[in-house]
Amino acid sequence: MKYETFGDRLFGAANIVFLTLITFVVIYPLFFVLIASVSDPAAVLNGEVWLYPKGVHFTAYERILKQDEVMNGYWNTIVYTITGTAVNILMTVLAAYPLSLGRFAGRGVITAFMVFTMFFSGGLIPTYLLVKQLGMVDTIWAMIIPGAVSVYNIIIMRTFFQTGIPKEVQEAAHMDGCNDFQLLRKIVLPLSMPIIAVMVLLYSVGHWNSYFSALIYLSDRGMYPLQLFLRELLVQNQTLETIAYFNEDLTKRMMEAEAIKYAAVIVANLPVLLLYPFLQKYFAKGMLVGAIKG
Repeated sequence: MKYETFGDRLFGAANIVFLTLITFVVIYPLFFVLIASVSDPAAVLNGEVWLYPKGVHFTAYERILKQDEVMNGYWNTIVYTITGTAVNILMTVLAAYPLSLGRFAGRGVITAFMVFTMFFSGGLIPTYLLVKQLGMVDTIWAMIIPGAVSVYNIIIMRTFFQTGIPKEVQEAAHMDGCNDFQLLRKIVLPLSMPIIAVMVLLYSVGHWNSYFSALIYLSDRGMYPLQLFLRELLVQNQTLETIAYFNEDLTKRMMEAEAIKYAAVIVANLPVLLLYPFLQKYFAKGMLVGAIKG
């Protein structure tokens, strides 16, 4: 970018400084967790680790990968994320496409009812009783069906269908004999890859980080997602901190737990960090087009 006046150069410099600070604030916590996970726990607890690791070792990662429960939770999270995201995308597309059609009678009323649920819900206890009566407690469906669709994401996808798909193309397809399902499958979905990629990212990250549904609906530890085991690690570590002050053995265990905690955060977030670069190029276009008025 070429700056013509002193004011432009000053504004550009201020932007660079501001964005650099924002980038540092966002990235440094993750970077710190990464270097802390491979550093000596004593150095981390003493505040000696800031910009680079000290006493590098991978013991915490070895201990995590050797725990059967953690690896089982890892596998459960992958299953919940893939299955749940597929259900989310299917339900969102099937709800958003009819609402995007001007000839669909009653779409305004249906949209109003759906938006109403964004502000008012049945609450935790009625929702739990409903899930229990449907026989979904301690099943994979308790992790997927209650959150199968998001009204917010339906509105974004509906707006994308209205503004991102040329009406002339849809009318031409109708004149060639396409019905609505053929139009959706052959015309709309191939032209909607940016918003679908965004939805895949939003839903998959939500499923990957989800632990509250498992806390409420699952009692079988064999079905726990990874996030519940991470929560147990954090809670156990906080408990040790309160009683380790007078006990050297507990102090050592607390430091080991600290290293495992940082390593677990890296292991848990690695798939999401690897997924994001592949979907990032669709993110801006999908969100901006989908967020236009509607």
